Amino acid sequence: MPDRIEAGTILCAVAGSGGKVVLNDVNPNHLSSVLNKLEECGCKIETSSRSISLVAPKRLKSLELKTMPYPGFPTDLQQVFSAMLTKANGTSIIIENIFESRYKFMSELRKMGAKVTIEGKTAIISGIRKLNGTTVICTDLRGGAAMVIAGIMAKGRTKIENIDYILRGYENLDTKLNSIGAKVKLEEE
Repeated sequence: MPDRIEAGTILCAVAGSGGKVVLNDVNPNHLSSVLNKLEECGCKIETSSRSISLVAPKRLKSLELKTMPYPGFPTDLQQVFSAMLTKANGTSIIIENIFESRYKFMSELRKMGAKVTIEGKTAIISGIRKLNGTTVICTDLRGGAAMVIAGIMAKGRTKIENIDYILRGYENLDTKLNSIGAKVKLEEE
């Protein structure tokens, strides 16, 4: 079974950086709520039974989303969507209905210049023109993926510390992102 969270992560990385991609060996039916939100952001999406094509606009549109149990919007993609939306035009609202303390990574996004406010289970993201590369810390698996996406979108170099979470949850994410044009380097410490 294809990993819908990994596919969604890659789609968000491409959307956030204004690119285009075709993902093969995926099941678009597993990602319908995610694809709907990407279209709402201005991405052009085409699907077949085993592939997804995404073409991102120059600048994404803001949106509102609520995490819900499957088939609703997956909580495991809330963080990567949050990173992607930091540069969207306008203000995005995210409501996390599944897990508490799912916004720990937001303080790291702020270090990069993101304008984010947390009010209980709601995150308010005011889109900005650019993120700035800096050193950030991976707080958990999906928050770490969000930092990778923010780093790809940022001007300058971003160093992510405490990446064990990412390595445990994503297989060869750096290689996969590099194969579609990102510049991600895994450094041994």
